[in-house]
Amino acid sequence: MKDVKQLTVNSVRVLSAEAIEKAKSGHPGMPLGAAPIGYSLFTNMTFNPKDTAFDNRDRFVLSAGHGSMLAYSLYYLFGFGLKKEDIMNFRQLGAKTAGHPEYGVCPGVETSTGPLGQGIANAVGMAIAENYLANKFNKDGFPIVDHYTFALCGDGCMQEGIENEAASLAGSLKLGKLIVLYDDNDITIEGDTDVTFTEDVGKRHEALGWQVIKVKDANDLNAIDRAIKKAKAETEKPSLIIVKSEIGYGSPLQGKASCHGAPLGADNLAALKKNLGWDLPPFEVPKEVFSHCKRYATKGKRKEKEWKELFKAYSEKYPELAEEYILWKERKIPDLKNIEDLWRFEKDDATRGYGGTVLNKLAKLLPFLIGGSADLGPSNKSVIKDRGDYSAVRKDGPNMHFGIREHAMAAICNGMYLHGGLMPYCATFAVFSDYMKNAMRMSAIMKLPVTYVLTHDSIAVGEDGPTHQPIEHLAGLRAMPNMKVYRPADGRETTAAWISAVSGNAPSSLFLSRQTVPMIEGTGKDAFKGGYVLKDSVKKTPDLILIASGSEVNLVIKAQAKLKEEGIDARVVSMPCMEDFDAQSKAYKEKVLPAAVTARVAVEAGATMPWYKYVGLKGEIVGIDEFGASAPAAQLFEKYGFTVDNVVAAAKKSLGK
Repeated sequence: MKDVKQLTVNSVRVLSAEAIEKAKSGHPGMPLGAAPIGYSLFTNMTFNPKDTAFDNRDRFVLSAGHGSMLAYSLYYLFGFGLKKEDIMNFRQLGAKTAGHPEYGVCPGVETSTGPLGQGIANAVGMAIAENYLANKFNKDGFPIVDHYTFALCGDGCMQEGIENEAASLAGSLKLGKLIVLYDDNDITIEGDTDVTFTEDVGKRHEALGWQVIKVKDANDLNAIDRAIKKAKAETEKPSLIIVKSEIGYGSPLQGKASCHGAPLGADNLAALKKNLGWDLPPFEVPKEVFSHCKRYATKGKRKEKEWKELFKAYSEKYPELAEEYILWKERKIPDLKNIEDLWRFEKDDATRGYGGTVLNKLAKLLPFLIGGSADLGPSNKSVIKDRGDYSAVRKDGPNMHFGIREHAMAAICNGMYLHGGLMPYCATFAVFSDYMKNAMRMSAIMKLPVTYVLTHDSIAVGEDGPTHQPIEHLAGLRAMPNMKVYRPADGRETTAAWISAVSGNAPSSLFLSRQTVPMIEGTGKDAFKGGYVLKDSVKKTPDLILIASGSEVNLVIKAQAKLKEEGIDARVVSMPCMEDFDAQSKAYKEKVLPAAVTARVAVEAGATMPWYKYVGLKGEIVGIDEFGASAPAAQLFEKYGFTVDNVVAAAKKSLGK
C-alpha cells in the first residue's frame, strides 16, 4: 500500500510541474522542493475550505509568490474550490491561478504576493492584528481570537531588506503566533546563493528575537511536523523554521538554477514522473489523495462549528463585547460627513496639524482605527492622544511604533487590514513614501483602504534641503491606479480627505503641509467632489480659471484679488483630489472647468506633469520641475516662483497679454 502522505506530496509536485509546462511559463523549482513543507503546513493549520473567511482560521501567506503553483495545488487538493481546469489554465487570461497569488481572485489566498519580502511583512501585520484583537476581546475560557499566522518564504525573501525590517519589529513585539517556514535551497535565478548570500540567517533571526528551528531534510515530514509543534509551543517569540530542501526535487534539474524560473521541458517532466513512480494521465490525481486531504477540511469545518458555539456562549456572557467584536469585524463606519464636530477647528494650523485633530476625533468614532509612524509621530501629528501604545508589554493602545522601517511599515499595514477587524494607517514624510512605494502599490492592486499620511509635502520643508523636499511624489502617486491622492488646503478639506480615506474602498495618500495655512471661507463638503469652485468670478463665464491644491490655494486667492484690480475676472478652483474630480459627471466637470475658458493657470509646489490635463494647450502651470534647496520656506517659495506676482504673470500669459 502506498504512503498516502507521500502520494499527496508527489501529487503537489506533479500537478505543479504539469501546469507550468502547459503554460510554458512559471517556476517549478520551488514547488518540487518545497511540496513537503506545503503539505505539512496544510495538515497542521486550522482552516475550512468551504468558508475561507472563517474568523478564527490560521492565515497562510506564500511570501515566495513565484512558487504559486505550490499553493494552487494545495488549494485544489484540500478542497478550496479550485477545479482541475483552473490548474490547467495556470497563468492564462482570466484564470483564478494567476502567475503570482492574487487576493480576491483565488479562494484561500490571503494576500497578493509577488515582490519578494512583501508577504512576510504582510504576515507580520496579520500576526499583529491577531495579537491586538486577542488582547481586546478574549476573556478567560473564551479565546475567540486564537490562531496562527504562517508564511512560507525562500532565499529571495530573506535577501530583501523589507524582510529584516519586518522580522526586527516582529521580534521586538514578541509575536509568538507568527511562524515562518524558510525553504532553504541555496538557489536563486543567477545560481548558487554562495555568490551573494553567505550570512547565517538563523543567527540573524535569533539576534532579532526569534526562535530558530532547523530541519535538515525537507522530505522528512515527521521532522517538519515536530518543528511546527515546537514553534506553536513558543509563545514569547516568533519562530523561523529553516527547512533544507533541494530545488527541482525529483527532476533531472534537481539542485540547479535552471529549474528556478522556467518550465522543466517535456523530457525532464517525463523523467520527474518516472522518478516519482507516477503513471497517471496529465492533471489526474489518485482518489485516495482527495480522501486524505478531505479529512483536514472536515476537521477545519468542525473547528469552525466549535468556534461558533464558543462565540454564542461568549455573546451570552459578554453581550456588549460580542456586539463590539462584530462592529470591529465589519469595520462599520458611521455617517461621518454629517458629524459637525469633525468640521470645526479652533485655530489656523498646518494641514498636518489639522490632520492630527481630525484623526483624534475619528479615533473616538472608529475604535478599530490603529496606526502610527516611522518614528515621526510628533512631526506627522499621527498620534492618537490619551489612548496609549501597542507594544510587547502593553497590547491595548492604538498607537503603533513602527520604528524607522518605512519599507515594512506599509506592508505590515496591508497585513493588518487583510486580517480583518482593524483599520490601519501609517505616516512618514512625503519624500520617504519612495521607501514604501511597493507596498503602497500592493495596497492599490488589492484595493485595501489603508491611509497613508504623508506630511512635509513640498519645498516648504525648507532648511532640510532637497533630500527632504518632495517634488515628483504627488505625480508618482497620482499615476498609480486605485490610489487616491489628497492635498487639502485647510482644515475642512483635511476633514474631507480623512473621511474619504476611511470610508473608501481603496488606499489614500494624504499630503499634508508643514507650514501653517489659514482656514479659507467656502471650503467644506464640496471637497468630496475632488475639485470645486471655491471663489467664483463675477461674470458667469470667467476670463480665467486659477486651479490649485494645498497651501497654494490661498496663494491663488490672493492672485485672484490682484487680477481683479487689473480688470481680469478670475475663478478659483480648489483641487484637493484629482481622482475624485475625474470621477464626477461630465456635466459637473464642465460646470467647474468650462471648455470655453481656455485661459487657465494651475499652481502646485510640485512637479507640473499632472496638471496638463486641466490647463490644456493655452494654459500655464506654476510648479517645480527641479530639486529644491536648503533655505527657509518663504525664501524657497519666492525663489521658485510661488508668489502672487508670478501667478498673475502666468495668468496674463495664458490670456495672451
